[in-house]
Amino acid sequence: MRDHVPMSEVSSLTGRLLVATPALADPNFDRAVVLLLDHDEEGSLGVILNRPTPVGVADILESWASLTGEPGVVFQGGPVSLDSALGVGVVPGEAHEKGAKGAGTGDGPLGWRRVHGAIGLVDLEAPPELLAAALGSLRIFAGYAGWGPGQLEEELVEGAWYVVESEPGDVSSPEPGQLWRAVLRRQRNELAMVATYPDDPSLN
Repeated sequence: MRDHVPMSEVSSLTGRLLVATPALADPNFDRAVVLLLDHDEEGSLGVILNRPTPVGVADILESWASLTGEPGVVFQGGPVSLDSALGVGVVPGEAHEKGAKGAGTGDGPLGWRRVHGAIGLVDLEAPPELLAAALGSLRIFAGYAGWGPGQLEEELVEGAWYVVESEPGDVSSPEPGQLWRAVLRRQRNELAMVATYPDDPSLN
C-alpha cells in the first residue's frame, strides 16, 4: 500500500522553503521566508521564519523560554490564527533518523513530530523537560500562513515564490532580518543574484 508515496515524496513541498520573489506584492509576505510544514492536495501550511515580534517567549510561554535561542522572542508565523502558538524544533542526530522511516509515527523524542529531516513540530502542551536534552533549537511562532487547495500552486505559477531546500539552521537563524538574502545567496543558480536586489526597487 504505497499509493500515497508520490504526493509525500515527489509532489509535496513539505519541509521546503518558500522565498518571496521581489514581485510578490502582498505586504504580509514581503521578503518572507516560509518553512512549509504541510503541503498536500488539501492545501498548505507554513510559518514565516523572518518576522520577529517584540514579545519575549518568557512573556507567554515561560516554561519554554530557556530552550529558545537568540533572539528569545516570539515570531509572527503568518496572518492566520495569531492567537495560537506553534513550536518548531530541530532535533539533531539519531533521534530524528529513527523517525525518518515512519514520519509522524512518534519515533523521535516524545513531544516532537518530525516534519522533514531534523525539523519537527513541538507539542507545547508537553513538559519542556521531555525535550530539553534532544532539542538542538526551538522557535515559537504566533499564527501561521495557510493556503487552500491549489492556491499555493497558483501562486507558484504566477511567480510569487522561489522554492528552495531548507536547512535546519534556517529555523533558528540568530539574524532573521538577514535570512531572505542568506537563503538566496547560498543557491547555486541565478537566484543567488536576486539576493542583491535592492529593498526599494525604484533605486535599481
